[in-house]
Amino acid sequence: MLKLIDVKTLKIFVGEAARHKGMPLYDVIVGEARQRGMAGASVSRGFMGFGANNLLHTAKVLRLAEDLPVIVEIVDTPSRIADFLPVVDALVEDGSIVVQDGQAIFHLPLRIRDVMTENVFTVDMSATLTDVVDLLLRREVKAVPVMDGNRIMGIITGGDLLSRAHMPLRLDMHGYVPTGLRHEQDHCPEFEGLQAQDIMSSPVATLNIKTTVNDALKLMASRNIKRLPVTADDGTLLGIVSRTDILAAIGRTSAVAAHLDVLPAGAHATARDVLYTEVPTAAPDEPLDGVLAKLVASPLRRVVVVDKDRVILGIVHDWDLLQRFARQNLPSMVSKLLGVLTQRETVPPTLEGTAEEAMVARVVSVSPDAPLTEVIRILMENKIKRLVVADKQGRLLGMVDRDVILKALAAQ
Repeated sequence: MLKLIDVKTLKIFVGEAARHKGMPLYDVIVGEARQRGMAGASVSRGFMGFGANNLLHTAKVLRLAEDLPVIVEIVDTPSRIADFLPVVDALVEDGSIVVQDGQAIFHLPLRIRDVMTENVFTVDMSATLTDVVDLLLRREVKAVPVMDGNRIMGIITGGDLLSRAHMPLRLDMHGYVPTGLRHEQDHCPEFEGLQAQDIMSSPVATLNIKTTVNDALKLMASRNIKRLPVTADDGTLLGIVSRTDILAAIGRTSAVAAHLDVLPAGAHATARDVLYTEVPTAAPDEPLDGVLAKLVASPLRRVVVVDKDRVILGIVHDWDLLQRFARQNLPSMVSKLLGVLTQRETVPPTLEGTAEEAMVARVVSVSPDAPLTEVIRILMENKIKRLVVADKQGRLLGMVDRDVILKALAAQ
């Protein structure tokens, strides 16, 4: 049976020469649509037309320089088109916007080629570990394939740096370290003499370019892998796909795909089905040294601040503490804190402050009945790895993270 769903078609008629901040307007519109996770957009170029000014534009041989008409078409659910319409209206200064009702059948096979990152930074096997770390931090990427010519020999991830190279601090924390202390965290003595081939994970699991997202989900979940290189049939490296790439793609397509059978089987689960209940908590007046001890002991690297009824008051992240002492211009305390966070030192008993003073009051949370597609959307929009789950009264129930969501999506 055909599955028709109600949609609206947004058509934007502009001139090819129309610009917004120096960029082609049609390019800006498509970019905005993609950023907001619209179902899709297409651009067509007309060979003749005229607008309200009655000026004829044509692609006839003798008039190739004319400002030819361009049509941007976007089809999505009515509510999403309604939300996007003001964005388009603010961009279009000279043109027409048409909205049409309709019905559609969406075929949305989620393929790796559609979600992978094509611009992949790589290193040679003989690259020094210092150069590898510099590349990862400078390019703000979490993994780099290791190549021998055109052959992929391995991959270096943040986990490899922590476990095999004994890098003291995980990659995503380095941006929060004050400049004066950053070098000793980026380049530890253990790096001396090490090359990429010494610490890379090898052999490396890869995905063929024709792999479906569902199959990639299963592989990532079963092997607990966060990133996979993507190759052609002959082994040529074409891209890399991360857990975040896949979750973001599912979040983008869920608005229209929820009506269909193209989402992974586990997408119909809820936050309640995958939440962690063992979440470290602290009272608002708990001393900061106790909060830090709980934070370091938990793989969640967060402590939720609650009142006596478990109503959520705030949250303490490890990077919040770093920023707090950096703002206070206390380099010795920042250095001590880095030692604790990297588990090279114990928590100092004289750490001043309380949980309430260190917490961030804005806590992104979700209802336990929220479907995983909604959880994914919130995670992606806020660029966070973990999400607090709370009841209607704001009481803490648990926490969900990307790893358990990935495993739930891959479940059959």
